[in-house]
Amino acid sequence: MSRAFILLFDSFGLGATPDAVTYGDVGANTFGHIAEWAASEGKPMSLPNLERLGLAAAAHKASGEWAAGFSLRDGFAGAWGAARERSTGKDTQSGHWEIAGVPVEFDWGYFPRTVPSFPKELTDKLQELTGVPGFLGNCHASGTDIINKHGDEHVATGKPILYTSSDSVFQIAAHEQHFGLEKLYAMCEAAYELVKPYNIGRVIARPFLGANGDYRRTSNRHDYAVPPPSKTLLDHVKEEGGEVVALGKISDIFAAQGVSRMVKGVDNMALFDALLKVTDEVGDKSLTFVNFVDFDMLFGHRRDIKGYSNALHELDARLPEFIAKLKEGDMVVITADHGCDPSWPGSDHTREHIPMIFFGPAVKAQELPISETFSDIGATLAKHLGVTPLSNGTSLL
Repeated sequence: MSRAFILLFDSFGLGATPDAVTYGDVGANTFGHIAEWAASEGKPMSLPNLERLGLAAAAHKASGEWAAGFSLRDGFAGAWGAARERSTGKDTQSGHWEIAGVPVEFDWGYFPRTVPSFPKELTDKLQELTGVPGFLGNCHASGTDIINKHGDEHVATGKPILYTSSDSVFQIAAHEQHFGLEKLYAMCEAAYELVKPYNIGRVIARPFLGANGDYRRTSNRHDYAVPPPSKTLLDHVKEEGGEVVALGKISDIFAAQGVSRMVKGVDNMALFDALLKVTDEVGDKSLTFVNFVDFDMLFGHRRDIKGYSNALHELDARLPEFIAKLKEGDMVVITADHGCDPSWPGSDHTREHIPMIFFGPAVKAQELPISETFSDIGATLAKHLGVTPLSNGTSLL
């Protein structure tokens, strides 16, 4: 029996790539700078389960430096390495699609860092179609920050909050109770059609709850995404009889293309609980793909080093629960889609190497080369599952 699992630590970069100069990210290092901060606080990071699988060695391979508190060791339980992105940019869709065998060979459209960020003809048309009294925000922003900044005015006026980021996205935030979830979704569906001429990858509904300047986003987020331009690993598995289970925002990122079942979770730990349940359920030739979004959404973009560090320790501590459920023939990869260095200026993603850490009962512990495309991950899993090889990437095992 062969099963495959992708555990994606959203934004967990291992150091700047050679082309980082193009993106203004020379010196970025998500893992390295978190470890440096922890050591400076007198509490060096301790990630025994990830380190045993080869994380620190992979980070050293990618950046040329040992993260503070980590050093050379042997006795690894995984096949460890790092990968560089072939797609241009450093956005969510490109990273996920490339992992699944479809690098983005075109340039996404992005909104400028001006205020307002969105063209007047776009917002005017959206207002005309939806009948809202106007909009708040209309700029580049961290979602949690802009919702707390404008939440009270939004509730009082009914004006939705618009914002974007370094991703190719148009995001609309609104209160689930005062504005209405279905009304928000309908507005995003209208916006999805309007942004097509701008070549925008996703329109994201960002519902939230709360009151009086204290607001929190909910798990009812929904992404209206452009589908991948060709078949991904998910399509290959599903079309050849395997189940594809998408946990978290994976289904949205792939526009539900190639997905058999979608499972949501409010945060990393809820998603980990869901992963444990799914691991007990899925059968032969299945692919389970989970995105642990808190690393990026709550800590990377918000430049919260302490929070990011705590979240890594929390997930590392639970890994043995998952590993104990693995069966003969299972292959797991821990990876990421880009970096989001919480010590870096601004609030955007960073162009970094990502980890490639494969493990499972029959996976031989070994050092892997630095891959020149994330698609080597998908190609390795396609070979493991015995499905049609992907159009891009080379199997590493």
